[in-house]
Amino acid sequence: MEATQRCSAREAARILRIPESRVLRLAQLGGLTPEPGASGDPQFTFQQMVLLRTTQGLLDAGVPPRRVANAWASLRRQLPSDVPLTGIRLQAEGRSAVVNDGAARWQAESGQVVLDFGGETAVVEAEPELLPPAPPARVKAATALREVPPAPADDTEDAERTAEQWFHVAAELEAEAPDDARDAYRHALERDPDLADAHLNLGRLEHEAGELGKAEAHYRDAVRCAPEDPTSHFNLGVLLEERGRPDEAVLAYLQAIARDPDAADAHYNLGLLLESRGRRPEAIKHLMTARRLYDEAGGGS
Repeated sequence: MEATQRCSAREAARILRIPESRVLRLAQLGGLTPEPGASGDPQFTFQQMVLLRTTQGLLDAGVPPRRVANAWASLRRQLPSDVPLTGIRLQAEGRSAVVNDGAARWQAESGQVVLDFGGETAVVEAEPELLPPAPPARVKAATALREVPPAPADDTEDAERTAEQWFHVAAELEAEAPDDARDAYRHALERDPDLADAHLNLGRLEHEAGELGKAEAHYRDAVRCAPEDPTSHFNLGVLLEERGRPDEAVLAYLQAIARDPDAADAHYNLGLLLESRGRRPEAIKHLMTARRLYDEAGGGS
């Protein structure tokens, strides 16, 4: 593809060997706005194609979509206006996106410098005038998954569905119809108010919709119904951070780790939170634990 050429979403899908819908999702994560073509279809420039390919590579390497989006948004704030995004190298390290310009490496989301000490890495604050700081990325709230009975046939009356069946219906609706999924989770809870996983997933959907008060209520119900489930405590921690209650968030993450010492995401978020609170020795402990667990999950780096 020549630098002056443009290609449609269909052509981009063919080049990247992914579905066309995936191309549009990559553009959304990368903050790209394609130009409309003669027929109104989105057209991507050569530079945008490069960024689409990089975004796809980060996802394939295991960087969560939310962190990919945060990385591109933060880089746009960090880089001078005359430095194009295509002029930097963005690569995955564990579950983070790291910039490598040949002279230095830093986390794209936070602007924090990454130093290498004989195979071990440490993250340090960059000088503000060199890398304008951006809010550190957190691991987003998680989903409850469970084995449930098969979904009922289409002609099954709603009133005949069990809480478990409504849970299954809701889980299948989440990707394409989150509002309908929320309604289905509510139906499940009407039949079984103590179904912890329904509270957890409904809380996450309310969380993603910006209904933080409703989300917190469901996360707390999930904790009440299944106090030994680390995911409920973890999601509550994520939400409490967003609500500006860091001390409560620390306790929630600690509860998650107490129930699952190998909860890498809880260690990671807790480490970032403790660092922001000036509790660096504790922060380093949790961040290094998270790094080790991510490396072990990925087979090492």
